[in-house]
Amino acid sequence: MAASRPFNDDTAYWGVPWEDSYGYPQARRVGNEIFVSGQFNHDEEGNLVAPAPLDADGRPSDYSSMGEQMRVSYDNISKLLALYGATLQDVVEETLYVLDMDAAFAVVGKVRKAAYGTERPQAASNIIGVSRLAQRPQLIEIVCRAVIGAQSR
Repeated sequence: MAASRPFNDDTAYWGVPWEDSYGYPQARRVGNEIFVSGQFNHDEEGNLVAPAPLDADGRPSDYSSMGEQMRVSYDNISKLLALYGATLQDVVEETLYVLDMDAAFAVVGKVRKAAYGTERPQAASNIIGVSRLAQRPQLIEIVCRAVIGAQSR
């Protein structure tokens, strides 16, 4: 599995099992816009990176890996955008879905600025607290929309 080749010129897949079971692409280009499906803390083999430990009920019991999960999510977005000749600087809007707002706010500024490579990222950003994400040890998922060439405007 790799993000090195899109399914076709407009649609990209990682090749992870949940794409087939759920039935969706990781990214889709329409004209000069790229819509990126929710990205989270998995590597190119589909293994979770820095998964949160779970309690007896299967819920995350520790949110200290929020920053690493966030970093990996942005890395995955960056790899998908590169398939279309775009970068994070072309992202015009993002939405972060998080399990714990306090844990997210403790790291989001540092991680987001590092991912975008600037102290003032130009992407509009939303952060929304949710009760559950697709993978139980997952703490964050990031969805975004990019416009090819937005960074040069």
